[in-house]
Amino acid sequence: MKRILLTTLLLTAMLSGKAFQTDTLMTHDPVMAYEDGTYYLLSTGMGISWATSTDRKTWEVNRTPFIKNIPQWTRDSVPGFRSHVWAPDIIRKDGKWWLAYSCSTFGKNTSAIGLMSADRLSGPWTDCGPIVCSREGRDNWNAIDPNFIVDEEGTAWMTWGSFWDGIQLARLDNSMHLATKPVTIARRLALRDTLNAEPNPTSKHAGRNAIEAPFIMKHGGYYYLFVSWDYCCRGAKSNYRVAVGRSKHVAGPYLDRNGKDMSQGGGTLILEGDKKEYEAAGHCAAYHFPDGDIFICHGYSTKRDGAALLVQRKITWTSDGWPKL
Repeated sequence: MKRILLTTLLLTAMLSGKAFQTDTLMTHDPVMAYEDGTYYLLSTGMGISWATSTDRKTWEVNRTPFIKNIPQWTRDSVPGFRSHVWAPDIIRKDGKWWLAYSCSTFGKNTSAIGLMSADRLSGPWTDCGPIVCSREGRDNWNAIDPNFIVDEEGTAWMTWGSFWDGIQLARLDNSMHLATKPVTIARRLALRDTLNAEPNPTSKHAGRNAIEAPFIMKHGGYYYLFVSWDYCCRGAKSNYRVAVGRSKHVAGPYLDRNGKDMSQGGGTLILEGDKKEYEAAGHCAAYHFPDGDIFICHGYSTKRDGAALLVQRKITWTSDGWPKL
């Protein structure tokens, strides 16, 4: 894991300021935002890596971190965390941009999700403190991989989670901090089955419930919950893949195409590695953009020795309302 991250960081530093096509852009845990004709791509990296594009085809990688000054409280809250920020998410609500970002160390669930706000994507960004924190021995979930969703009444929610007891969801208040206690909305395994699951190959400290990276998209009369199954961060050995379920209500329950509740291990597979272009793919986001509905994630390239590259796919919808890539 460390070797993969260091290689990615080194290449990003060497290539900053240059233009890349989508299928050659190295990224991990990508999300996007759109303002004034420009797409912003944010992803895991030192202070959050970022790139910009006017067409989502050619990207310019920026030299400086998206967050120039990481608040001291993040280091105080998460031992071992410095400036390598994971899995951001971003949304515009009530005339502001809100940025959530993950502070953690690999394989442990003493973590925090921080919050910043700005009037424009170009900043400046204001520290709004932590949204939620998890502690080893106290919480059976991990405060990383945040995703914002605003419901039909204009209320903000946040889903998050990685391994342990799976994907969490809570309603937010007007300051975008937790207003309710988290509830588990998706698991890979029922809680009783995790004790007998295979050990996590990425870390002896991590949980065995191999689900993470939630993203909720509203379409028609449903909320669609995308999650990543299995294991990232192993280069060509990764077996990441994406599953989906849906609900009439943002709070769930989220059911797959067979009607199985995602909190009980349900999920309909929507993307996995084809072993030709990508060994595996996951940690996705999905958007209604001016040119249609778009799905993005990172894929571990077969031809590039498992390098994590940006993947974009158009979303079409089946007659019974399920997403298809």
